Amino acid sequence: MIDLSTEYLGLKLDNPLVPSSSPLTGELDSAKKLEDAGASALVLPSLFEEDVEHEQKQLERFVYSQALGHSEAQSYQPIPEDYSSELDSYLERLQKFKSALSIPVIASLNGVSTSGWIDTGKELQQAGADALELNVYYIAADPDISGEEVENRYLQLLSDLREQVNIPVTMKLSPHFSAVTNMVLKLQQAGAHGVSLFNRFYQPDIDLETLHIKPHLELSSSIESLVRIRWIALIRGRVELSIAATGGFHRTEDIVKALLAGADITHLCSVLLQKGPEHIAVLKRELHNWLEQKEYTSVTQMKGSVSKSCAINPAALEHCNYMHVIKSYSR
Repeated sequence: MIDLSTEYLGLKLDNPLVPSSSPLTGELDSAKKLEDAGASALVLPSLFEEDVEHEQKQLERFVYSQALGHSEAQSYQPIPEDYSSELDSYLERLQKFKSALSIPVIASLNGVSTSGWIDTGKELQQAGADALELNVYYIAADPDISGEEVENRYLQLLSDLREQVNIPVTMKLSPHFSAVTNMVLKLQQAGAHGVSLFNRFYQPDIDLETLHIKPHLELSSSIESLVRIRWIALIRGRVELSIAATGGFHRTEDIVKALLAGADITHLCSVLLQKGPEHIAVLKRELHNWLEQKEYTSVTQMKGSVSKSCAINPAALEHCNYMHVIKSYSR
């Protein structure tokens, strides 16, 4: 009997296939389909700091401050009784998911400051979130901001939140840190229970007709998984926190490689948007068959067996690999 179970953020999961934040995890109907297909947990779409702040400013401008200069308007504040804020809607969705699903539900916070996130994190915990994912989307474009300052943003946000919540917290990182392994170690020391490697920052495009900057969405491909696999292999064994692989995991081969490198779970997004929630069942079956063919008895047995600390040729994960690749090219 092949055991596909794994542990992530202290949660016991039936398998390492976890849908990440996407439209599919935002609707209860599709979330149920993901669970029925074999998802072992899911991450809700992110609650964005900008949305919450913008809504609050709009309320202050049009409702709470409307009486300024008009004493007769002091008692007139037309807030509908059924008005639901962005945060209220998110909390209601979380509660519905927790009532309807039997798998863990991870809430996701997207922002760059501690303002408001402490209270928000506490409310998400009270609403039943099994864990929190901090998705810090920060582009260090200011030349006066150092790499150390960027790191401290992450560490301070994590530290402040950990003082207020006791559910597991994981940090979703980008691959752009100068010293990824050191950063992961610092996050562990600051109280993180896990890291997710790596965030995909969607790149803006330029409209050549209007010369405007425009958003551009492109789904991932399997080739993107390699940078995640490499860093997971370098990190596994040097830290004690959970590791999630995210970005570019489309095929069973990609998932197997991530687990061999040392990932506890692999997040799935683009492949499910392309092939539907039911595709998890295909990936789960193929993962089971691969372990059986290779005579592994469990995911735990294979996990990390090709990390740097266990690999037959660990130097291939570093500069040695670069030299061999360059020399191997031929027309």
